[in-house]
Amino acid sequence: MPSMTRAVRLLLPLALLLLAVLPAAALDLAVEAPASLEPVAARLRGLDPVQMEGAVQLVGLADAGPPIRVLLAGEGSVQALSAPPWVAGYALPEQGMIVLFPDRAPRYPDASIEDLLRHEVAHVLVARASGFRPLPRWFHEGVAMIAGLAWGMEEQTRLAAALMRGGEVSLETVDRRFAGGEGEVRSAYTLSGAFVRDLLSRHGQSVIGDLLSGVAAGLPFENAFVRATGTTLAVAEHAFWESQTFWYRWVPFLTSSVVLWILITLLALWAMRRRRKRDTAQKAAWEAEEMARALQELRDEDLPGPM
Repeated sequence: MPSMTRAVRLLLPLALLLLAVLPAAALDLAVEAPASLEPVAARLRGLDPVQMEGAVQLVGLADAGPPIRVLLAGEGSVQALSAPPWVAGYALPEQGMIVLFPDRAPRYPDASIEDLLRHEVAHVLVARASGFRPLPRWFHEGVAMIAGLAWGMEEQTRLAAALMRGGEVSLETVDRRFAGGEGEVRSAYTLSGAFVRDLLSRHGQSVIGDLLSGVAAGLPFENAFVRATGTTLAVAEHAFWESQTFWYRWVPFLTSSVVLWILITLLALWAMRRRRKRDTAQKAAWEAEEMARALQELRDEDLPGPM
């Protein structure tokens, strides 16, 4: 099973790309912008729709729904003034609308304005696929990160750093971190994306859509999770943390001050032992030289003197 899980993890990026090229219901975006941001708006209008339709497939929608209004706002706008400075965009799913702040992009977890657009569009699609019923924040954000193609080697590094700093935390704690400061929000994004990616690797590409359809049918999220995965959320959470044991258990231990002093002590003992061996060898060499010198002096004394 571990080898199978690793194989699925390796194939996950390819599977997400394949989702993007499969036929999907058309997703219409209506991009609006002030004159100063019109060049950015033109870029977004020219975005290949295939890149957006992968998100439609991911959430299991047969019909993407009505057009999504995309509003680009400048720093002096009402929208920008009402949002924390580290927020580069947000979605209003019930209104079918997203707001982006190009002057703040790229901003973690998105590497470009295009990634940010995919991320926020995914929030609208997730809400539509769930029938606008309540979902945990970590799930919303994790799916949006995957749909925004925001997971790569850099994100894996962020995950390792977050695990070493914070260790194992519950998904409820992850949800609460989204209401914290910028550092807590970054950590929450990283852990959410990692957990959803783990779900996809273990249960396949249809798990997100299956779960959302269960919620749309009226099931509580936890019940829909069991129906889609065959396991409880608590068990899945435990399995995720077990897969990350090295980062949040062993690395902090291996880098702790106790281990550091143990290593320093062992190194000192090794150096002392090596010094003793070198001193013993040097002493033996000196004794051999002294013995050779004494023997030579004895030979010199035995030699007859000149006649």
